[in-house]
Amino acid sequence: MASATLELQGMNFNLSEEQLSVQEAARDFAQNELLPGIVERDNEAKFPTEQVRKMGELGFMGMMVSPEYGGSGMDTVSYVLAMEEISKVDASASVIMSVNNSLVCWGLETYGTEEQKQKYLTPLASGQIIGAFCLSEPEAGSDATSQATTAEDKGDYYLVNGTKNWITNGNSSSVALVIAQTDRDKKHRGINALIVEKGTPGFTVGKKEDKMGIRASDTHSLLFTDVKVPKENRIGDDGFGFKFAMSTLNGGRIGIAAQALGIAAGAYELSLKYSQERKAFGRQIFDHQAIQFKLAEMATKIEAARLLVYKAARLKDEHKDYVQAAAMAKLFASEVAMWATTEAVQIHGGYGYVKEYHVERLMRDAKITQIYEGTSEIQKLVIARELIR
Repeated sequence: MASATLELQGMNFNLSEEQLSVQEAARDFAQNELLPGIVERDNEAKFPTEQVRKMGELGFMGMMVSPEYGGSGMDTVSYVLAMEEISKVDASASVIMSVNNSLVCWGLETYGTEEQKQKYLTPLASGQIIGAFCLSEPEAGSDATSQATTAEDKGDYYLVNGTKNWITNGNSSSVALVIAQTDRDKKHRGINALIVEKGTPGFTVGKKEDKMGIRASDTHSLLFTDVKVPKENRIGDDGFGFKFAMSTLNGGRIGIAAQALGIAAGAYELSLKYSQERKAFGRQIFDHQAIQFKLAEMATKIEAARLLVYKAARLKDEHKDYVQAAAMAKLFASEVAMWATTEAVQIHGGYGYVKEYHVERLMRDAKITQIYEGTSEIQKLVIARELIR
């Protein structure tokens, strides 16, 4: 207990001027660029091409990457601030941003060779192109060790065969980080991470998923049939792929926790505003205790989620162990997102059930935060294992 208290006492909850500027810029972008047309994009499952291009110009696609490689050189706290503000309005745009930042750019900058960084990281971080992270398969979601996709060692190249499922940015990406099995006898120590360029012979994009939420982000299956990947496109040593994937996902969970936080906060802000506009029984519905209690509980849980997200981001910035903190942040923030958005629909009543009031979309978007980049059940396993380390 003493160590936990000491850790909390050492936390600085004040945001710097630079961080506040990032937050404001993200908020303005979300309101001015993402909000217009959002219902149409959701209805039509239309990828926000122009908006993503502008996110790249503003530095949101490679926020934590060094300027040396085209990034913004910001800290993780700035990243989660931007993720929260963008997610309040458009979770589809924020997951595109999250994958590019947390899973693709971070993995390449942390573990890639200098040649890989120059060739791939620079255009990814500047938003000239976007990337995809390919781990999940038809039979390998939470059980990431069961990779059916193979990368057969052919001397100076790997021959990749298999199928990847649920890939965010699947069609719009130019580069994919593919996790594949090279030596099945070595199990998770026989897995490699490979950089595969779109357009490589045998690399094809499968069907687009018709999703409940985050509909404007493109989620596809990716198929690999005798795809030749040069050895210089392997990330890390032979057999490093599983460790690469798990390490990358640990950081990715902070991004998804921030997304969940933003979805919840967006639903709360809409509900608070609506409660002061809508009248029932001759007065604003905010004046009814039943609504006040809902909003009070929403505000409290969202603030608790925010502190967990900030804590995980701070630990990462301080190069401390953030595995448990990231899992806690994602677990709690995603649960709050699902609960808060459901309450938001209830507060809006019949209007909450129609698209123009936005909260039904936020409720649909919230659910995936309990599933991707590690389900809530997986987060509990991670937390439990960390407890006894």
